[in-house]
Amino acid sequence: MKTPLITTTSKRMYGSNRQPTLKQPDSVHQGAAGTESALKKLGAILALALTLTISACTGSTSSPGTAATPNPVSSSGSPNPGTSPATRAAPATLEVHEKLDVGLQLPWSVVFLPDGTALVSERDSAKVMAIKDGRATPVGEVSGVVPGGEGGLLGLALSPSSAADRWLYAYFTSASDNRIARMELREDAAGAMGLGAPEVIFSGIPKASTHNGGRIRFGPDGMLYAGTGDSQRREQPQDKNALGGKILRLTPEGRPAPGNPFGDNPVYSYGHRNVQGLAWDAAGRLWASEFGPDVDDELNLITPGGNYGWPLVTGAPNRSGLIDAKVVWPSTAEASPSGLEIVDGVAYTGALRGQRLWAVPLKDETAGTPVAYFTGEYGRLRDVARAPNGDLWVLSNNKNPDFALILRGKP
Repeated sequence: MKTPLITTTSKRMYGSNRQPTLKQPDSVHQGAAGTESALKKLGAILALALTLTISACTGSTSSPGTAATPNPVSSSGSPNPGTSPATRAAPATLEVHEKLDVGLQLPWSVVFLPDGTALVSERDSAKVMAIKDGRATPVGEVSGVVPGGEGGLLGLALSPSSAADRWLYAYFTSASDNRIARMELREDAAGAMGLGAPEVIFSGIPKASTHNGGRIRFGPDGMLYAGTGDSQRREQPQDKNALGGKILRLTPEGRPAPGNPFGDNPVYSYGHRNVQGLAWDAAGRLWASEFGPDVDDELNLITPGGNYGWPLVTGAPNRSGLIDAKVVWPSTAEASPSGLEIVDGVAYTGALRGQRLWAVPLKDETAGTPVAYFTGEYGRLRDVARAPNGDLWVLSNNKNPDFALILRGKP
């Protein structure tokens, strides 16, 4: 049986342990009052049979209509066919225009200067590399980085006025925490770039061997947004006064941004497990990709002050007071979504464990059915970013050395 495009999946809820407890699905209406007992029993049997049939086709259950689940996928550059509630669609094909084998070591984030030069962070070496004209050269090493596990030099972001102020921002793991610093991009008479000393603007984000978050990005409002992880401290995501398991909104100087939902507090949204990607659509709505535990990777539409449920729930449980994910990948083997970019109404996210590029059509506040590209062809994919010329860059991860793919789409 063909997998339905929108499934009804069971509600995964988490308590003090990490094993999901499956909540029973909502009861099925079995007939009007006054129906004969035999007919009621027959209706119940038919309803149960239908429920079992759907369950057998989908393999898992979620709240009706709350989350799109992935189409079966192709290992080529063409998505598998399918329809979507959104009017926009992913490109019919994504072509690898160029594969840049430039010897990157565990790249984590890529941003672009106005002239198209790519700046790439390397997690363990703590280096920022510049890629231009098919060649990679070191810009500098960020001092204070202490790599370990999933920690190290992580997200990069350029100041919105970088052409004038030359600030490059970095999220990194230090000896005691995760923190955000900014450095001046310098250029000598010969055109070689270098890094100034880091100026720490925000610190105290909890660190661990895993769940460090790390994505930073400037929004359309000129504020700096940062996705943090729970750092294996399960009490932090629901604590609005803690920094773990959050999306933070800061001024360029590292202060809580004006208009934040909890006053003079950097927290913008909470109840996250490990935010990995941040991107805005054309209407200025913020979307975020997030790792689930052993189930339910997510694509979320972010609401200021919103509670996204971790560690109480994952996915789209339709639970009062919590915000459902717009897309749920029930199997983390197909996703582990990392970097995120939105281009022409389509959200692209690189999958680490899933080893593919996911494309999710968006319309207003609705996410359509995800489709996959390049399944298993290029290994783990860490970041996705649009270059100034419109090309889509994708960074591989853990190939040692790693590479960058330059993609172009065809309608």
